[in-house]
Amino acid sequence: MLLREQARALGFDICRITHPGAIPDAPERLRSWLASGAAGSMNWLAATQARRSDPRKLWPETASIIMLGMNYGPAGDPLAALARKSAGSISVYARNWDYHDLIKGRLKRLAAWLVTQAKGTGVKVFVDTAPVMEKPLAQAAGLGWAGKHSNLVSRELGSWLFLGSIFTDLPLAPDPPEPDHCGTCRACLDICPTNAFPRPYVLDARRCISYLTIEHKGHIGREFRPLIGNRIFGCDDCLAVCPWNKFAATARETKLCAREELSAPPIADLLRLDGAAFRGLFAGSAVKRIGYDRFTRNVLIAAGNSGDPALAGPVAEKLKSSSAVVRAMAVWGLGRLVSPDDLAEFECRWRPSETDAMVEVEWAVATGATPARAMIASAVDLKEGRPS
Repeated sequence: MLLREQARALGFDICRITHPGAIPDAPERLRSWLASGAAGSMNWLAATQARRSDPRKLWPETASIIMLGMNYGPAGDPLAALARKSAGSISVYARNWDYHDLIKGRLKRLAAWLVTQAKGTGVKVFVDTAPVMEKPLAQAAGLGWAGKHSNLVSRELGSWLFLGSIFTDLPLAPDPPEPDHCGTCRACLDICPTNAFPRPYVLDARRCISYLTIEHKGHIGREFRPLIGNRIFGCDDCLAVCPWNKFAATARETKLCAREELSAPPIADLLRLDGAAFRGLFAGSAVKRIGYDRFTRNVLIAAGNSGDPALAGPVAEKLKSSSAVVRAMAVWGLGRLVSPDDLAEFECRWRPSETDAMVEVEWAVATGATPARAMIASAVDLKEGRPS
């Protein structure tokens, strides 16, 4: 088929077709998931729920949906960075170019080609920033199936897939859907550090490290911090252990291959970044979109988990931050890196000028909370959105 040949020439690894009515059960599953509170603070999902329910609500003229996948498989073991406690681990998808920009550009080129082949054809392109239920549509189109970790898995390409879609008013023959091939495997569920899967095929985002380090804007609950380890942007554990990745290949798109400086950057170097240096290092990367303060929060948690006392100095520097979230995580990190006597010295210097209640709680807990303060700390954990 010429369409698939052209998609392949533009860098897509798989191209299939479905129709807008192919996922009738998906809207109810989304409604139930949102009602459970598992989306956490991602309020935009509820706000766009109605438009997600049917692709024709986005564009009534939609007759066919072309679903495309681009492989971003890593060259080496994606979990290797987790063993380097003094280095940060960045999710494979964010170690180079932001895929939103890359894929949208390729989608536009493929859509333009389609218009030249069928004059008068209407087209619209979407990456995952639009209210499109890509994973159910991709399964309906036969790209793969939603695994027990809720991500798409392909028999040919494994689980490292970026998705994009082209809506068209051109009637095209649909491909058959892909059945589930997970069987009795539980590898993705069992490896999750935070037990983010209450049951197979269902993710509680509030417990997911990717959500906590990327989407969540505030304080990260105390129970999750040690479990985050050195993951400073996202988490790949559930994808990396999928046995279907034995068929995965390294990404052929060079802009999706890891930049050396983002493969396992030293935490000490990351703590020395100011706002401008952060934006420079992560220019063009998805990491940049979480902003300097949220990123620094994540790095401070990684520093606290490193067990490396040499990081105490750079961590202490963040007590000067104008961000309360950053100062709070600096206190937490110091509490795990220095002796009680050294922590008391930091407290004497910095705590008297502290005005934020959340940072005060971190000091109280780090230095040995009284029972009353421990109750306050427990209340803070609830405020931070800890799921029951």
